[in-house]
Amino acid sequence: MQARNPDYWYPSEEQTATANVTRVMQRLGIPTYDALYRFSIEQPTLYWEVIIEISGIKWSRKYDAFVDWSKGREFPQWFHGGMLNWTDTLFAWAKDPATAGRAAVIAENERGDVRHVSYAQLYDEVRDFAGGLTKLGIQRGDRIGLLMEPCVEAVVSMLGISYMGGVVMPLFSGFGAGPIESRLTQCRARALVATSGFVRRGNWISKLADVVEATDAANTDFLILKRADGEAVQGARMVDWAQVAAGPKAGPDAQQMSTQDPFMVFFTSGTTGKPKGILHSHGSYPLKMAHDGLIHFDTKQSDIYFWPADMGWVAGAMGLSATLTHGATMVLYDGAPDLPDWSRMSRLIERHGVTQFGAAPTMIRGFAANPQLALAGDVSSIRVLICGGEPIAPEHFVWHQRHFGHGVAPLINFSGGTEVSGGLVASVMHKPIPPGGFNTATPGIDVDVVDISGKPVVDEVGELIVREPFVGMTMSFWEDDERYLETYWQTLPGIWVHGDLATRDAQGNFLIRGRSDDTLKLAGKRTGPAEIEDVLMEVPGVVEAAAIGVDDPAKGQVLVVFVIPAAGAPSNEKLIEAVLAHSERRLGRAFRPNRVHVVSQLPKTRTAKVMRRLIRGAYCNLPLGDLSSLDNPTALDEIARAAGQTK
Repeated sequence: MQARNPDYWYPSEEQTATANVTRVMQRLGIPTYDALYRFSIEQPTLYWEVIIEISGIKWSRKYDAFVDWSKGREFPQWFHGGMLNWTDTLFAWAKDPATAGRAAVIAENERGDVRHVSYAQLYDEVRDFAGGLTKLGIQRGDRIGLLMEPCVEAVVSMLGISYMGGVVMPLFSGFGAGPIESRLTQCRARALVATSGFVRRGNWISKLADVVEATDAANTDFLILKRADGEAVQGARMVDWAQVAAGPKAGPDAQQMSTQDPFMVFFTSGTTGKPKGILHSHGSYPLKMAHDGLIHFDTKQSDIYFWPADMGWVAGAMGLSATLTHGATMVLYDGAPDLPDWSRMSRLIERHGVTQFGAAPTMIRGFAANPQLALAGDVSSIRVLICGGEPIAPEHFVWHQRHFGHGVAPLINFSGGTEVSGGLVASVMHKPIPPGGFNTATPGIDVDVVDISGKPVVDEVGELIVREPFVGMTMSFWEDDERYLETYWQTLPGIWVHGDLATRDAQGNFLIRGRSDDTLKLAGKRTGPAEIEDVLMEVPGVVEAAAIGVDDPAKGQVLVVFVIPAAGAPSNEKLIEAVLAHSERRLGRAFRPNRVHVVSQLPKTRTAKVMRRLIRGAYCNLPLGDLSSLDNPTALDEIARAAGQTK
């Protein structure tokens, strides 16, 4: 018998026996998880019938066919002929006397104010808001922007838009007027539902000027504003959110939508040019989110789910379906995660009895750097941990699982994105989980890792691809089929190329190694930046690192790295010496950095992803492309100064 790796997580018999994925296997009469995954690829129609049944998806008209290919394999029509509204599935819990009083949402803000909303209350508030939208003249199919902090009003707004048949367009609450306006204009939005501001670290962050300027420039019909106390309604297009929320009720039934009707437009930044409008349908995104909540997050009716995330990020919208579809409770937090200190999250977990806790790697690094504070609250209620957004170093993965997961709860790494409605690779409670990795592709999705010619590779860095269309994939980009096809289908014709670098081992475990456009080719070997950054993070005094490849006339490409020093780290000169020595010892002389720069910050998105393309652009004086998701522009100045000092 093979010895257990102490850094892996292994499921207990009880965890395996009670997992949702076991219910699916039993319903299909399949004995092993690997056999279930193969079945999901070979028999997707039967697989999805069981997922829909167990998830309790409500149809007003059952679909005629699992998929219609009449528009081509790049444009599949899932659950063709079906009619539904995803809110009907969520509000079945509100109509059942046994669950109507259960909390659907618990919202806490930075000041410590807490609000509980039951399924019955949420149902009433959503119907009222939908009725208010209809009273304004907003119609089925209209696009409506949503820019709000994580709060009950954001949930009511998102569900209300879907209830009355509108198309929701989530926007990050930190956007300025320019990014808001460009997105509203691009999809010709009728309205923007927005907040006038929110509190961060005790300071009022006003959004009023931004949303007014953006809606004026985009010429929307309405700005539906959740106002702070004392703020007056201004101008002809501005409407008080509370006035809309007063109704009248939309009636007893939600608008029934075709599975092919647009459900959501989610704009993500492009490397160059305008943002990409990821378009999802009613018969794809909500069902894929319900699936991932069932299979990967193991969501049960008794669960209390908390992933602190902005409603303009996929994790914010994802939580609604992954949680409320299954009758669980969703916790929202509006505030800084380390205020008044790093104990905030664990104390919130203890206060609300959180069972499923999601966090980005940046937050986990903050916990690991402040362990006594981070673990000041009781986290023993946690039974599932979730991580996503970017690759995570194995040592931080193991730390988080052992401490926040108390050595028992699995850490479900989850990677995919907005364009695939959740996960492409993740983990399940039927297999060991490698540190920093994923123990499976998401069932129903035929995922592989291939070289530049499309040939499968094992234990080598390659492209993460999907061989067949799948439930959850974007319908297209908003009014831009050509760009959609170019982005995903034309690199390797007929295959979805996701844009991630990955490795896969013989046991079927995956590791994400960064984005394809971040690829380094050093000493003739294609390498992902995460592989190098993981090693740099081992150097005492380094708290964060980024690696890029820079063109070199003699070598083709050389490695340049940027490190952020920890408090109390040695001098920059000594830290650079340590990085060079450790890199050569651990990676080999061919991967010894050509240059090391010590910086105070790295350019990141507002969801804390390091933007390596911008590091390369600023360092090499290249076009920077879309900057709308950049959270800290001053980081680029520091990178550019480092380049100037080098030259």
